[in-house]
Amino acid sequence: MSMNHPTSSPAAPTADPKRKKPLDTVVKLALGVLFSAFGLIWGGMYLSRPDRSIPPYSVGSQDETLVAVHVPSYTSDPEIEALIERFRKVGREGRNFGAMKIRPTTPDDPQGRYRRLSIYIFTHEAWAEAEVLHKFKTGEDQAMREGFERALRGFYRLEENEEEGRIGPILHKEDSAAMAAYARQLFKGPMPAPTGDLDGSTHAR
Repeated sequence: MSMNHPTSSPAAPTADPKRKKPLDTVVKLALGVLFSAFGLIWGGMYLSRPDRSIPPYSVGSQDETLVAVHVPSYTSDPEIEALIERFRKVGREGRNFGAMKIRPTTPDDPQGRYRRLSIYIFTHEAWAEAEVLHKFKTGEDQAMREGFERALRGFYRLEENEEEGRIGPILHKEDSAAMAAYARQLFKGPMPAPTGDLDGSTHAR
């Protein structure tokens, strides 16, 4: 009499511990949104990055055609010269100084909103304050006015069809030779007619 041995049923397949569980759809969407957000942030930072060809600067104050600009104390003369040359380039290529954070200096002039302007560059922000700039403009305090001019690190002037740029202070007769060594004229004289529409508008040239 033969004995029937019970046959063992095949064992149920066990999960492979090395096999990764597919990501849930919600998790995939969340990760996609996260990476997209990082991409947008990085892209925005890249597109809005500061212009590395000129030093960082801020407009401390503006009084009609006069503009006081502040740059960091560590800014070198070559960097200030690069900033002045940028103002000169803007003046020659349409005078759209709005892109340089400067409000229109001659807003009611039919020939253009930036017919005349003078930009004073300082490394000490106190000289760029509105009250100081106004006193300089009115000339009510001669000692302060001379201090203002001696504290300059750079200067750019546009007067209709004339331009001027300089490094260092505006000198006075009593100033020493040592102070004069810091002053240097970059350019001064007539400028060519601006290319393109003046200040980005349709004003006649």
